[in-house]
Amino acid sequence: MLIEGSAILLVGFFALLGFGVPLGVALGLAGTAVILVEKLGIMAVPTNVYTGIAKYPLLALPMFVLAGMVFERAGVARRLVEFAIAAVGNRRGALGIVAIVVCMILGGISGSGPADAAAVAMVMIPSMTAQGYPKAFSASLIAAAGSTAILIPPSIAFIVYSVLVPGVSVPALFAAGMIPGILAGLSLLIPLYWFAHRDGFGRAADESRPPLWQTFRQAIWGLLAPVIILGGLRTGAFTPTEAAVVAVFYGLAVGIFVYRSLTWRGIYGVLVESAEISAVVMIIVALASVFAHAGSTLGAFDAFAAALIGFTGNEWIMMTMIMIMLLIAGMLLDAVSIFLVFLPILLPIARKFGWDLTWFGVVMTMNLAIGQFTPPMAVNLMVTCKIAKVPMEATVPWVIWMVVAMCGAMVLVIAAPWLATGMPHLLGYR
Repeated sequence: MLIEGSAILLVGFFALLGFGVPLGVALGLAGTAVILVEKLGIMAVPTNVYTGIAKYPLLALPMFVLAGMVFERAGVARRLVEFAIAAVGNRRGALGIVAIVVCMILGGISGSGPADAAAVAMVMIPSMTAQGYPKAFSASLIAAAGSTAILIPPSIAFIVYSVLVPGVSVPALFAAGMIPGILAGLSLLIPLYWFAHRDGFGRAADESRPPLWQTFRQAIWGLLAPVIILGGLRTGAFTPTEAAVVAVFYGLAVGIFVYRSLTWRGIYGVLVESAEISAVVMIIVALASVFAHAGSTLGAFDAFAAALIGFTGNEWIMMTMIMIMLLIAGMLLDAVSIFLVFLPILLPIARKFGWDLTWFGVVMTMNLAIGQFTPPMAVNLMVTCKIAKVPMEATVPWVIWMVVAMCGAMVLVIAAPWLATGMPHLLGYR
């Protein structure tokens, strides 16, 4: 039963993907096929579809998607860029630094890598091109910096992880992701400085520097958003789900009454687009629950985990194997999908070695962040390449060094777990 059911589950899933079936549908069909063949009770399918998304923390997901889009359309990114340029000045590689910093700040609002990368690329790539940055380099840098959005709280990926891993809270994950997210962003300064000085691009000393105070006054509303969200969570004023609602209404207030850049027609468009994105994610989560139920009932996931543990008892070798596997998966799938497919297998391994599950979630997410800008299926890079109007192949000579830099930050967090676990302990979430 175990071998036959496991074969149907995995072979069926990958065969459906090979035929171009959408991920969520492939997960649901493979799980349903196993339930039918092994007579596990077909009525479990609708029950699992419902219970897969009937979870309170998931309410935050569509609201943070909406909040990110509201801030993007309100013009927050452009004002943050102007303030960052005024703060950084005209030193070599200044606009690259601005792109990284603004991506990290927006990551503290949206929690979505592609949305973050798109907003910054639209504003930054024309200016960077005018200062001599190759378009492929600009697209690579912004795609890499945008990936920090799933690490710096609030993070949509962390919300999904908390739903899938019992006992790990969203506030603890948000706190744990702060330092690793900043390290991931700062690591990109190394290739930026290297290429800017080696190739001589990224300086425009003849351009006037925007007035710092004036740009700060314009950008303050965007800068306050992460403070309000994280401050409210820390003080207990609201839960992560309520924080997402607060972020939406704060963004609407800024866009309508302060910047006056959001019209009612524009708000309708944002609502429709964010609903479409959220619906896709929710459908994948719901159908993945059928897959997870079939695999766990059969005992397939525990068997796979036992096989991997039997391969090596060394936790560092095991961690290396997991990271390589996730890095490859991250090149092909989005972070939420990888959590849904791989967590049922990886959680028994993490528990076997006694790994802190909050730290493990951060390390996994750092790996998946790298996958967001690693070809061939890099979602962030697809967005920035489209905006820059360059083929993805042209970014490879630049992107590979950014992958190496961020992998260095990930290895640091693996070697020093307190970088992830220290903040939750300090804030009393553990």
